[in-house]
Amino acid sequence: MKSVLGFLSFVLTAGGISGLLHEWLGWFRLFGFLKYLAPDGYAVYANTVFVVLGIALGLLSGSLGRRGGSS
Repeated sequence: MKSVLGFLSFVLTAGGISGLLHEWLGWFRLFGFLKYLAPDGYAVYANTVFVVLGIALGLLSGSLGRRGGSS
């Protein structure tokens, strides 16, 4: 579970940051499939939500690892 959350955290954070760079600078489109999740005209807001959600998932993954669970 921890590794899945870590992977999703990476994909959302890196995809959101690359989407913001693409919107602001017009280049560097990594993880282009995330653009299909953003409504038309709201790409900056959606990419910001992706970054925040990715960071939250990363923190959740880290807290699951610190609990010392067997999973």
